[in-house]
Amino acid sequence: MIRRFAICGLAVQCDFRHRTMISRSEKYLSDCGAPDIVIPYPEQRIQSLCRSQPHITPDSAENMLTAEMFYTALLEHGGFMLHSSAVAVDGKAYLFSAPSGTGKSTHTALWQEVFSERAFIINDDKPALMLSDSGITVYGTPWSGKSDLSENIGVPLQGICILERAAENHIHRLSDGDAAFGILDQTLRPKQEHSMSLLLDYIDRLITAVPVWRMGCNISHDAALTAYRAMSEKSYY
Repeated sequence: MIRRFAICGLAVQCDFRHRTMISRSEKYLSDCGAPDIVIPYPEQRIQSLCRSQPHITPDSAENMLTAEMFYTALLEHGGFMLHSSAVAVDGKAYLFSAPSGTGKSTHTALWQEVFSERAFIINDDKPALMLSDSGITVYGTPWSGKSDLSENIGVPLQGICILERAAENHIHRLSDGDAAFGILDQTLRPKQEHSMSLLLDYIDRLITAVPVWRMGCNISHDAALTAYRAMSEKSYY
């Protein structure tokens, strides 16, 4: 089903044919003009992926492959994807990145419990970061991992935190080198030299503009408060 959407401030034309992406893209529908990005239905790649990995359904394959196509194309428009859960509090976006299964979604759920109506999830797995002269904005997209937690909204980025599990909560700011490595480890790395050059430039600009943290955390409200106090540079909530 070929339709047009407003995603990350861009006009995007997609040919979604399966339930998950048709449903998740509804809130991004738009009558925008000529598309900035066109994503055709990747039929041959879906068939190939499903043959090679029989546990993957065409529905899941469409989700994965169209995400790859979109975020690769996004590099040409000043943005990239960070594998993270993005939560907004008081008009600022906080991103928590970690390998799958570490508990980033669990951590942002704690922020929702602590901050209540002040907090909402922008995207629970693959938010987009758009860089411009005015700053860095975090956008929701229809590609949100296993969940359907995403909002068609852009929120200024306050900070990024790389999570790991720990018995006690502790957080520290990373050096530029460690920050760049941590971001690169949790994004889509394109094969094309030109696209990779764009990505590296964006990461360099990102870590210059926004602090990147590393946090060891447990599953408690204190974990959310510890992260917020450091990342917001506030001693209260």
